[in-house]
Amino acid sequence: MTTLPAVRGAHLVGSINQPTAEDTLRVVAGNLGGHVARIPDGEVGERFHWILFQGAAFDAVDGLERVAIDPIVAAGFDVRPLTLDGSVPAAELAFGPLGYADAALASYADFKALRDAGVIAAGTRFQVCVPTPLAPLSVYVTPAERPAVYPAYAAAIRREIAQIAAGIPAADLAIQIDMATEFSYIEQVGVRGTKPFPWFVAGLAEGAQASTDEVIAGCATLAAEAAASVPDAVQLGFHLCYGDVAEKHFVEPADAANLVAVANALAAKVARPIEFLHLPVPIERDDAQYFAPLRGLALHPETSLFLGLVHHEDGTEGALRRLAAARPALADAGLTELGIATECGFGRGPAERTAPLLRLHADVIAAANA
Repeated sequence: MTTLPAVRGAHLVGSINQPTAEDTLRVVAGNLGGHVARIPDGEVGERFHWILFQGAAFDAVDGLERVAIDPIVAAGFDVRPLTLDGSVPAAELAFGPLGYADAALASYADFKALRDAGVIAAGTRFQVCVPTPLAPLSVYVTPAERPAVYPAYAAAIRREIAQIAAGIPAADLAIQIDMATEFSYIEQVGVRGTKPFPWFVAGLAEGAQASTDEVIAGCATLAAEAAASVPDAVQLGFHLCYGDVAEKHFVEPADAANLVAVANALAAKVARPIEFLHLPVPIERDDAQYFAPLRGLALHPETSLFLGLVHHEDGTEGALRRLAAARPALADAGLTELGIATECGFGRGPAERTAPLLRLHADVIAAANA
C-alpha cells in the first residue's frame, strides 16, 4: 500500500559522467526520460569538477594576481587564491565571460535537436546549473578581499544568466542555482581546515562571531540576488549541498535543520516562484531524527521538493528505508508529493555506473508507489 506523500518524478542535480552533452542527454532520455521534467547537460568538459574551472576567469581579470606560493593543484586545477594587486580599484574590476552561457547555448542546440527527433520527450526542459557567486569567490579570492571582489563577480554571474535566458526560449529553460559553499559558512567548517568568516552578515565586525541564523539569512540574501536575474517564465530551482569530494561531504549534517532553515529563508527572500528544491540525504541516515526538522518546511505551493535519498551503494532497499523515515515529517509539513534524486551529482563516478543509476531512480519510484 502506498504511503503519503506519494513519489512523483526524479531530479538530476547536474553532474553526470558522460563524454559529451549529447551523450548525457541520450542516456538520461533512454533510462529515465519518463520521470524527469528537466535534463541537464552533465556539466561535461572543463566543468567536470563543478566550479574549479573558474580559476581561469579570475586569472583573466586585470587587478587580480595569484598569491606568491607554490601551485595548489586539485583535480588538475590550480586553486591558489588571488588577491588585489593594486593596479585597478576593486570597484573597477571587470570579469569577462565565465563559460556558463557559452556551454549552455552549445548544449541547448544538442537538446533541441534530440527533442525535435523524438529522443527527448516534448515538454521536457533543458536544465542549466550555475553556482552562487559566493562559491567561486570563496575558492579563488583571499578571505580579506572577498567583500571587495564579490560585486564584480556577482555581476558577471548575473550577465551569464541573462545571456542564457536570452539564448534559450523561456518555455524550454530551467536554471538551478547550486548552494554548497554556503554550508561551510553555516556549519563553520573550512573546506581546507580554516573556518570561513561570514563577511556578508550585515554589521558583523571582522573576527566577530555570527549566529547560525544570521549566516543563513546572509547566504539566502546573496542567493536571492542571483535568483532575481532569472526571468519569471524560466523555471528556477535550488540544489542545497554539503559538498562532494571523493563522494564525501565536507561535514556530515547532524540533521536536516540547517537545510530546512535555508530552504525557508529562500522561500521568504526570493521574490519570484521557486519551482524545485533539492535537499541531500546522507547514506547513513535512515533515522527519524535526521528528517524530523522537515516538519518545519515552509515552501510555497508551486515548489516541488526532491530528496537526495538515492545511493548506488544500497539501491532500492536503502532508498526505501530513507523514504520511510522521511515521509511522516513531510506529511506533517503538508506535502502530498515529493520527488527523488541522488545526494549530489554523479559526474565524478565511473561512466559505466550512469545508466544503472538512472534506472535505479525509476525502480525506487515504482517501489515507493506500489
